[in-house]
Amino acid sequence: MPKVIVSIDGVVIKEVQLSKDRTTLGRRPYNDVVIDNLAVSGEHAVLEMVGNEVYLEDLNSTNGVILNGKKISREVLHHGDVAELGKYKIMFEEQAPGFAKTMLFKTAAAPAKRVTAASSSGGNMPATMATPPANAAIKVISGSATGREVPLTKVVTTIGKPGHAVAAITRRQQGYVLAHVEGAGRPVLNGAPMGPEAVGLNNGDVIELAGTKMQFVLS
Repeated sequence: MPKVIVSIDGVVIKEVQLSKDRTTLGRRPYNDVVIDNLAVSGEHAVLEMVGNEVYLEDLNSTNGVILNGKKISREVLHHGDVAELGKYKIMFEEQAPGFAKTMLFKTAAAPAKRVTAASSSGGNMPATMATPPANAAIKVISGSATGREVPLTKVVTTIGKPGHAVAAITRRQQGYVLAHVEGAGRPVLNGAPMGPEAVGLNNGDVIELAGTKMQFVLS
Protein backbone atom coordinates (compact mmCIF):
# COMPACT_ATOMS: atom_id res chain seq x y z
CA MET A 1 0.00 0.00 0.00
CA PRO A 2 1.43 3.42 -0.91
CA LYS A 3 1.99 6.01 1.78
CA VAL A 4 3.21 9.55 2.32
CA ILE A 5 5.74 10.75 4.88
CA VAL A 6 5.22 14.26 6.24
CA SER A 7 8.28 16.08 7.57
CA ILE A 8 9.63 19.52 8.35
CA ASP A 9 13.30 20.47 8.58
CA GLY A 10 14.29 16.82 8.32
CA VAL A 11 12.04 15.71 11.19
CA VAL A 12 9.26 13.21 10.47
CA ILE A 13 5.88 14.41 11.74
CA LYS A 14 3.64 11.60 10.53
CA GLU A 15 3.32 8.71 8.10
CA VAL A 16 -0.04 8.13 6.39
CA GLN A 17 -1.11 5.01 4.49
CA LEU A 18 -3.11 5.85 1.36
CA SER A 19 -6.00 3.48 1.94
CA LYS A 20 -8.74 5.76 0.54
CA ASP A 21 -9.57 6.86 -2.99
CA ARG A 22 -9.10 10.48 -1.90
CA THR A 23 -6.81 11.70 0.87
CA THR A 24 -7.05 15.43 1.58
CA LEU A 25 -4.26 17.61 2.94
CA GLY A 26 -4.74 20.98 4.60
CA ARG A 27 -4.87 23.08 7.74
CA ARG A 28 -8.51 22.41 8.64
CA PRO A 29 -9.09 19.62 11.20
CA TYR A 30 -11.41 17.64 8.91
CA ASN A 31 -8.63 16.85 6.44
CA ASP A 32 -7.17 13.34 6.33
CA VAL A 33 -3.68 14.83 6.74
CA VAL A 34 -3.83 17.93 8.94
CA ILE A 35 -0.89 20.32 8.59
CA ASP A 36 -1.20 23.07 11.20
CA ASN A 37 0.75 25.86 9.52
CA LEU A 38 -0.40 29.26 8.29
CA ALA A 39 1.36 28.77 4.94
CA VAL A 40 -0.95 25.80 4.27
CA SER A 41 -4.50 26.48 3.08
CA GLY A 42 -7.54 25.06 4.82
CA GLU A 43 -8.04 22.65 1.91
CA HIS A 44 -4.65 22.67 0.22
CA ALA A 45 -4.30 19.50 -1.88
CA VAL A 46 -5.64 16.01 -2.46
CA LEU A 47 -4.05 12.64 -3.19
CA GLU A 48 -6.31 10.65 -5.51
CA MET A 49 -5.89 6.96 -6.28
CA VAL A 50 -6.87 6.05 -9.85
CA GLY A 51 -6.25 2.39 -10.55
CA ASN A 52 -2.62 1.71 -9.72
CA GLU A 53 -1.64 5.38 -9.90
CA VAL A 54 -1.74 8.16 -7.31
CA TYR A 55 -2.30 11.75 -8.42
CA LEU A 56 -1.48 14.88 -6.43
CA GLU A 57 -3.78 17.83 -7.15
CA ASP A 58 -3.62 21.41 -5.92
CA LEU A 59 -7.04 22.54 -4.62
CA ASN A 60 -6.55 26.19 -5.61
CA SER A 61 -4.42 26.76 -2.53
CA THR A 62 -3.00 30.19 -1.73
CA ASN A 63 0.66 29.19 -1.90
CA GLY A 64 0.38 26.32 -4.37
CA VAL A 65 1.97 22.86 -4.45
CA ILE A 66 5.60 22.32 -5.42
CA LEU A 67 6.48 18.85 -6.70
CA ASN A 68 10.16 18.03 -7.13
CA GLY A 69 10.95 21.73 -7.34
CA LYS A 70 8.19 22.68 -9.83
CA LYS A 71 4.76 24.16 -9.23
CA ILE A 72 2.01 21.81 -10.34
CA SER A 73 -1.77 21.67 -10.58
CA ARG A 74 -2.19 17.91 -10.98
CA GLU A 75 0.50 15.26 -11.50
CA VAL A 76 0.89 11.50 -11.16
CA LEU A 77 3.29 10.53 -8.37
CA HIS A 78 6.27 8.20 -8.59
CA HIS A 79 8.23 6.52 -5.83
CA GLY A 80 10.42 9.07 -4.03
CA ASP A 81 8.63 12.17 -5.33
CA VAL A 82 8.62 15.06 -2.86
CA ALA A 83 5.89 17.69 -2.66
CA GLU A 84 6.20 20.91 -0.69
CA LEU A 85 3.26 22.51 1.13
CA GLY A 86 4.61 25.61 2.82
CA LYS A 87 7.62 24.51 4.87
CA TYR A 88 6.41 20.91 4.99
CA LYS A 89 7.63 18.14 2.72
CA ILE A 90 5.46 15.21 1.66
CA MET A 91 7.36 12.22 0.28
CA PHE A 92 5.50 9.57 -1.70
CA GLU A 93 6.45 5.90 -1.20
CA GLU A 94 5.11 3.06 -3.31
CA GLN A 95 6.63 0.59 -0.83
CA ALA A 96 7.95 -1.56 -3.62
CA PRO A 97 9.26 -4.95 -2.43
CA GLY A 98 12.93 -4.91 -1.57
CA PHE A 99 13.24 -1.12 -1.53
CA ALA A 100 15.89 -0.01 0.92
CA LYS A 101 14.29 2.70 3.04
CA THR A 102 17.43 4.59 3.99
CA MET A 103 16.20 7.99 2.87
CA LEU A 104 13.26 9.92 4.18
CA PHE A 105 12.88 12.36 1.32
CA LYS A 106 14.94 14.09 -1.30
CA THR A 107 15.60 17.80 -1.49
CA ALA A 108 17.01 19.99 -4.18
CA ALA A 109 20.37 19.89 -2.42
CA ALA A 110 21.24 16.86 -0.29
CA PRO A 111 18.87 14.09 0.86
CA ALA A 112 17.66 14.34 4.40
CA LYS A 113 17.92 11.19 6.48
CA ARG A 114 15.41 9.73 8.86
CA VAL A 115 16.05 11.14 12.30
CA THR A 116 16.81 8.47 14.89
CA ALA A 117 18.31 8.52 18.33
CA ALA A 118 21.45 6.87 16.99
CA SER A 119 22.06 9.66 14.46
CA SER A 120 20.97 12.52 16.68
CA SER A 121 23.23 14.72 18.72
CA GLY A 122 22.00 12.93 21.84
CA GLY A 123 23.43 9.60 20.75
CA ASN A 124 22.81 8.23 24.22
CA MET A 125 20.44 5.38 23.45
CA PRO A 126 21.60 1.82 22.76
CA ALA A 127 21.41 1.06 19.05
CA THR A 128 20.66 -2.56 19.82
CA MET A 129 17.33 -1.85 21.51
CA ALA A 130 14.72 -3.83 19.53
CA THR A 131 11.67 -1.81 20.59
CA PRO A 132 11.21 1.47 22.46
CA PRO A 133 9.93 1.51 26.06
CA ALA A 134 6.21 0.73 26.04
CA ASN A 135 5.19 3.12 28.79
CA ALA A 136 6.42 6.67 28.33
CA ALA A 137 4.77 9.95 29.24
CA ILE A 138 5.27 13.67 29.57
CA LYS A 139 4.47 15.07 33.01
CA VAL A 140 3.82 18.81 33.39
CA ILE A 141 5.85 20.18 36.32
CA SER A 142 5.12 23.93 36.11
CA GLY A 143 2.20 26.24 35.43
CA SER A 144 -1.54 25.79 35.83
CA ALA A 145 -1.47 22.24 34.44
CA THR A 146 1.13 21.00 36.95
CA GLY A 147 0.70 17.30 37.61
CA ARG A 148 -0.98 16.52 34.32
CA GLU A 149 0.51 13.46 32.63
CA VAL A 150 0.23 12.80 28.89
CA PRO A 151 0.97 9.21 27.79
CA LEU A 152 3.07 8.99 24.63
CA THR A 153 0.89 6.45 22.85
CA LYS A 154 1.40 7.76 19.30
CA VAL A 155 4.44 7.48 17.06
CA VAL A 156 4.70 11.29 17.06
CA THR A 157 3.42 13.58 19.82
CA THR A 158 3.61 17.34 19.30
CA ILE A 159 3.87 19.74 22.22
CA GLY A 160 3.88 23.53 22.54
CA LYS A 161 1.95 26.41 21.04
CA PRO A 162 1.32 26.46 17.24
CA GLY A 163 2.89 29.49 15.60
CA HIS A 164 5.06 30.21 18.64
CA ALA A 165 6.95 27.09 19.69
CA VAL A 166 6.23 23.52 18.62
CA ALA A 167 8.35 20.42 19.27
CA ALA A 168 7.82 16.76 18.48
CA ILE A 169 8.60 13.66 20.50
CA THR A 170 9.01 10.73 18.12
CA ARG A 171 9.08 7.06 19.10
CA ARG A 172 11.72 5.07 17.23
CA GLN A 173 13.10 1.56 17.57
CA GLN A 174 16.09 3.00 19.41
CA GLY A 175 13.93 5.00 21.81
CA TYR A 176 12.41 8.48 21.93
CA VAL A 177 13.80 11.66 20.37
CA LEU A 178 12.89 15.32 20.81
CA ALA A 179 13.11 17.81 17.95
CA HIS A 180 12.14 21.41 17.28
CA VAL A 181 9.39 21.60 14.64
CA GLU A 182 8.46 25.26 14.17
CA GLY A 183 8.27 28.65 15.81
CA ALA A 184 10.87 31.07 17.15
CA GLY A 185 10.90 29.44 20.57
CA ARG A 186 13.16 26.40 20.70
CA PRO A 187 12.88 23.67 23.35
CA VAL A 188 15.23 23.80 26.32
CA LEU A 189 16.39 20.34 27.42
CA ASN A 190 17.84 20.01 30.93
CA GLY A 191 18.60 23.73 30.96
CA ALA A 192 20.32 23.85 27.56
CA PRO A 193 18.63 25.32 24.46
CA MET A 194 18.30 22.78 21.65
CA GLY A 195 19.84 23.26 18.23
CA PRO A 196 18.44 22.05 14.89
CA GLU A 197 19.28 18.37 15.55
CA ALA A 198 16.99 15.88 17.26
CA VAL A 199 18.15 14.66 20.68
CA GLY A 200 17.55 11.31 22.37
CA LEU A 201 15.50 11.44 25.57
CA ASN A 202 16.31 9.69 28.85
CA ASN A 203 14.09 9.03 31.86
CA GLY A 204 13.76 12.17 33.97
CA ASP A 205 14.83 14.66 31.28
CA VAL A 206 13.23 18.09 31.76
CA ILE A 207 11.86 19.91 28.72
CA GLU A 208 10.93 23.59 28.78
CA LEU A 209 8.81 24.91 25.93
CA ALA A 210 6.54 27.94 25.56
CA GLY A 211 6.95 28.77 29.26
CA THR A 212 6.00 25.31 30.49
CA LYS A 213 8.29 22.71 32.06
CA MET A 214 7.66 19.02 31.42
CA GLN A 215 9.44 15.87 32.46
CA PHE A 216 9.97 12.82 30.24
CA VAL A 217 9.08 9.73 32.26
CA LEU A 218 9.58 6.02 31.55
CA SER A 219 7.84 3.36 33.59
